[in-house]
Amino acid sequence: MKSELIRKGIHILIAFVPVLAAVSRSNTALLLMAGMLLYAGLEGLRFAGFTPPLFSAIIKHGERQREQGSFVLGPVTLGLGALLSLILFQPAVAAVAVYTQAFGDTAATLTGKSIGRIRPCFMRGKSIEGSCACCVVTMLICFLIFRDWKTALATGIVAMLVELFSVQDFDNLLLPLAVGCTASLLSSLF
Repeated sequence: MKSELIRKGIHILIAFVPVLAAVSRSNTALLLMAGMLLYAGLEGLRFAGFTPPLFSAIIKHGERQREQGSFVLGPVTLGLGALLSLILFQPAVAAVAVYTQAFGDTAATLTGKSIGRIRPCFMRGKSIEGSCACCVVTMLICFLIFRDWKTALATGIVAMLVELFSVQDFDNLLLPLAVGCTASLLSSLF
């Protein structure tokens, strides 16, 4: 659980993206791209056997057992999901997408790891409780931004389904895009 807390503490930092984008969308996009390139370069060095001190310590404490000895892809897909949200969606929709990525996914993981008991085989180790936590958090985020319960409910259900069925670190990419598409479509209808 300690590594998940470290990992999700870093994960939540993506929530600064909508705040920074409100000041300058293009500079925020550049910052995300630079961050992903820097991370990929440092992770490549670490994977090749060089150990950038602080970076290696953070990754070592936050990596999951299945990631040991391999390139840790999560931060790249996290940055890419936020970047694509900024590029593809209007600011309010991008905020819902990125906040779901930051807080909904974090709620799913921490709830699933701490109290998750119902783990059907088709969910590849994920729990119903964690996916429901993602749904509730996404609904709250969406409702606070759009003030429409229908959009919030539908977006929460989509987030839950993506969380249920996405594969490993690709939920960092799929979750904000699915939530953004749903919120974009429904916010214009209601």
